[in-house]
Amino acid sequence: MRLDRFLSESTELTRSLAKKALHRGEVEVDGDVIKNAAFKLGEEQDVRWMGAPLALVGVRYLMLNKPTGYECTTRPGRYPSAVELLDVTKRERLHIAGRLDVDTTGLVLITEDGQWSHRLTSPKRRCDKHYLVTLAQPLMEDAEDRLAAGLMLEKEDKPTLPARLERLPTPDEDEFVQARLVIQEGRYHQIKRMFAALGNEVVALHRERIGDIVLDSALAPGEWRELTEAEIASI
Repeated sequence: MRLDRFLSESTELTRSLAKKALHRGEVEVDGDVIKNAAFKLGEEQDVRWMGAPLALVGVRYLMLNKPTGYECTTRPGRYPSAVELLDVTKRERLHIAGRLDVDTTGLVLITEDGQWSHRLTSPKRRCDKHYLVTLAQPLMEDAEDRLAAGLMLEKEDKPTLPARLERLPTPDEDEFVQARLVIQEGRYHQIKRMFAALGNEVVALHRERIGDIVLDSALAPGEWRELTEAEIASI
């Protein structure tokens, strides 16, 4: 690999800024100052910029506990991108696999591995997605059966795939009702529309799990960590 390309891929320098850093004598390879941008690097050579060791950024697989107020997009929008919460280099390479609405919290998976994220989001895989749902009203008696049978949502030409509902105990003094829902799709505002079809309203929504990957309870809203090898392999 050319030295200027290595610099641009291992730092925040653009290719042109990498060449300027080389010309200023800021880059060393195995202890020698190298100014030639076309210098070919061999394997396991020690490259330093301003004395700091450099290494190529590998493929990353990250878990984020998304707070409200962040969009699951890498493009500038009305709200900041959830990717901005990551303190990593080369954030522009990353994309979100399986989006959440701006007011939905919880598990978001982020990577630059397009094939991995496709496996995660492909409708053919029917990957379970687990949500904690807070509702404005008590659930209908037949809610489980109707969700399991599939609902025809407004402006849709086919019903939702079967979903699993678990009612959660609700103290009498609580204003809202909570439940857990497992779906295998990701239609636009799907869960909100599903409960609207049942005559209810989603007050809050939190994703807890995707497939075998469970949101780490140690992560506060806005915090993230790398996925384990087992978590990566589960998709």
